[in-house]
Amino acid sequence: MQYARPLPEHPLFIDLPPYAFALLAAFLFAVGSQLQAIGLATIDSRNGTAIGIATSALCFWLVAPWFLETRHFANTAALLFIGIGLIRPALSANLGVAAIRHLGPTLAGTLSSMSPFFGVALGVLWLGEELTWAVAGGTVGIVAAVVMLSQSGARIAGGWPLWALALPIGAAAIRSFGHAVNKIGMISIPDPYFATLLGFSTSALVTIGVQSARGEFGKGLTLRGPGPVWFMVGGTMFAAAVLSLNHALMRGDIVTVTPIVAATPVFTLLLSIVVFRREKITVRTLLALALVVPAVVAVVLWG
Repeated sequence: MQYARPLPEHPLFIDLPPYAFALLAAFLFAVGSQLQAIGLATIDSRNGTAIGIATSALCFWLVAPWFLETRHFANTAALLFIGIGLIRPALSANLGVAAIRHLGPTLAGTLSSMSPFFGVALGVLWLGEELTWAVAGGTVGIVAAVVMLSQSGARIAGGWPLWALALPIGAAAIRSFGHAVNKIGMISIPDPYFATLLGFSTSALVTIGVQSARGEFGKGLTLRGPGPVWFMVGGTMFAAAVLSLNHALMRGDIVTVTPIVAATPVFTLLLSIVVFRREKITVRTLLALALVVPAVVAVVLWG
């Protein structure tokens, strides 16, 4: 796919191919997850998530005097970015947490990894993108690797209700739907910064508003200690990750971007092994890498 327009001349718009932005997004998502995992040792997940999302939004507002084009607010396509912010990451994250609670991390992680299939389907059926055999094979390889990693060393929880299967599948569908809507919005407003700013700002307001209405936000919350700091730093990583993802979506096809971003768990595992020393290299790890590396190469070269 050709670029939507000549790139604006400022540092947030670097001339890189879509797959480079997608790989960068996957890596930054993994870094953010690792940092927030450290924060969970001293702060509850709900308050931590609210702090992370609010920090992500704040990052974009801090640079708004230099990068925000206010004329975009008059474009009705801005409503698409706001609409997605109402459900992602606020709703998708809550569905993911509920899925782990009812199904356990193994089954929840396995079903959540189906997100690339939703993305490919939306790209082909809704946006009219072309799906090549290389991309299809690469997508299957990446999903297989992620499923393999999600089942590493864990047992599937028993006694879960059938309806609970909709939780991780719904979270995956919402993420893919959000990618498609953001891409459509950036046809009229080809500005990944603006799209990310509105999305995170809306999500921050929704998350804090819902938790406040339930009396959960602020209960036991303190900005002292390492927990909130880890979530703030992680939120900064997520801000950069989503900005990179929107760059990739604006400049490339969903059928090639979503499979690459879905490789995030592989980066997370590598960081756990090399940097955070939480994991060890196993046969399962090597098999997953043997699947995901050629799969990503296939998507990049023949997508």
